[in-house]
Amino acid sequence: MPKHGKKYTAIKAQAPTEVLTIEAAVDFLKANPVAKFDETVELSMKMGLDSRKSENAVRGTCALPHGSGKAVRILVFAAGASADAAREAGADFVGNEDMIEKVKGGWTEFDVAIATPDAMKEVRKLGRVLGPRGLMPNPKTGTVTDDTAKAVNEAKAGRVEFRMDRHGNINTPAGKLSFESSHLVENINTIVEAVKAAKPAGARGTYIKNCGLTSTMGVGLRVNVRD
Repeated sequence: MPKHGKKYTAIKAQAPTEVLTIEAAVDFLKANPVAKFDETVELSMKMGLDSRKSENAVRGTCALPHGSGKAVRILVFAAGASADAAREAGADFVGNEDMIEKVKGGWTEFDVAIATPDAMKEVRKLGRVLGPRGLMPNPKTGTVTDDTAKAVNEAKAGRVEFRMDRHGNINTPAGKLSFESSHLVENINTIVEAVKAAKPAGARGTYIKNCGLTSTMGVGLRVNVRD
């Protein structure tokens, strides 16, 4: 277990232990920052699904109404007009065979990868590099598309991806601690509603078992998202 500093320990001692509203949790985190930098507010959900079953997969994206506060580096695998559109939209890296070879060599200095359907024929071969890092373009998340400009604009505007891991957890950034409280609450509610909308058709029982909110270096707080 990592050893926490005196500031964290002091905040932890006064942190509420009961389940809070999202508003109350956000207010506590903002009033009790731990780090000197602008921490990321993170939403965590424990899902009531058997993650071993493929039909229980929960994955999707949502556009945060107030952005994520993070500068996103975007790579687009495309050629021709789609590549030109991506560059005009502000993609950081654009290419096809050249970028595929670069990534094949282990380069992953980007946060989002977008590809056209044509490019995916070769991009799929990068599974060993992109897969473990959650960077593989996927039609379900809007990152496999011919409309590269739209995908780039959405990613830069604050689109975040959520995905249930093998332990049945979903962890998603919801903004920065410096955001206004109301903006953080709106972002968090947007993520919650997107996760609810992504509920598998055959899911039974409690879908979201519990939920927590924390900041990069801050304490974890339990929040109520069922209501």
